[in-house]
Amino acid sequence: MHALVIDDSKPVRSILTKVLTGLQFQCIEAQNGVEALDRLSHMPRPALITLNRHMPEMDGFELLGRIRRSQQYKNLPVVMISTDSTKASIEAAMRLGATDFVAKPFTPTELVARLNALGLIQKTNNTNESLSKTQRSSSFDSHTNQPVQNKAEKKPIRLLLVDDSAAIRGILSKTLRDIPGIKVIGTAADGEKALTFLEKEQVDIVLLDIEMPVMDGIETLRRIREKYSRLPVVMFSSLTERGAKATLESLVAGANDYVAKPTATDNDSIVARIESELVPKLRAVYRPPGTKKECGNHTASTKSPIQSRWTKKSQNISVIVIGVSTGGPSALAEILPHLTVADAPPIVVVQHMPKEFTGHLAERLSKMCKHRVSEASHGQALQPEHIYLAPGGSHLEIQKRGKAFIQTLH
Repeated sequence: MHALVIDDSKPVRSILTKVLTGLQFQCIEAQNGVEALDRLSHMPRPALITLNRHMPEMDGFELLGRIRRSQQYKNLPVVMISTDSTKASIEAAMRLGATDFVAKPFTPTELVARLNALGLIQKTNNTNESLSKTQRSSSFDSHTNQPVQNKAEKKPIRLLLVDDSAAIRGILSKTLRDIPGIKVIGTAADGEKALTFLEKEQVDIVLLDIEMPVMDGIETLRRIREKYSRLPVVMFSSLTERGAKATLESLVAGANDYVAKPTATDNDSIVARIESELVPKLRAVYRPPGTKKECGNHTASTKSPIQSRWTKKSQNISVIVIGVSTGGPSALAEILPHLTVADAPPIVVVQHMPKEFTGHLAERLSKMCKHRVSEASHGQALQPEHIYLAPGGSHLEIQKRGKAFIQTLH
């Protein structure tokens, strides 16, 4: 009995493989959708697929759609396992054909319980103990077969939509109206109208288009940051060459995150993008009233002076590695100038973003730092006083060969 474990996180794959192996599955792993399709074509038909939602190259939703369109795998059990466990995300996964949904973080007993409820476990002496533990500690509702939700009443997220397209504003408003916990309290067709609205109403998050008349999104963002430094702003833009560059500029300027507009113009595609991409990001950047934690775009009132030379005390450091995701571009713009000094070791940055963006990010950071910033290349040796940015959609590994540190992309 085979299982295909698909997740871009090696630790998560290891945990899943360990649990499933104990349940008599022979596990084969894949780190993204493209690799998973290749594994499927060369392995016996699996009895189970576990599938992560967000992955590079091909995400879980796209892969799930492809699996369900194949007659060979149409009825294959697919359990989606993801941190993106909002009601909208779970419903979107089920509509695409997921057999079940397990929220991260999960415990082994929770996973065993879900698989047992689906009838996917062969009950042998080796699994009885796991099943017994699951019955005592399971944290899902056995009646609805869904993760237990927090039933405490919460105030909805108050959202301002800013887009010059009346059609987009209409679709966004209509779709978000049906999402629990989110309330669209206003719309604006340009930046000036948005700023006027902010002066009159309390807003929790601004969803901001980039290309607009009167005042575009980037200028609007700068004005918002001047007056409302901690107000979360999510950009809603295209992934064209022009749109990617503008979106990157907005992230450096302090936007908390972005969502790419779907290339298709039909309502279903836009609604699917709203439910699967936008809603989870709105919940992620939301800061409830009274939260003390600063936003990623917060700028300290005082800055430490930038050193002119790498200190002798730190000369035993061979490589600096920085991993960033939401809020990363603005954080990098703040941090890297302090690290790019004479005699500094090479710096490797992994920023979670599409491949359309990373080249623009490298170009933008090069203008802010004393050292060269470029996208990493496979097999390239790291050099001092140089910053390497992993290309979007790629994992970057550093291997020591003799005295050199070599980059490997996969």
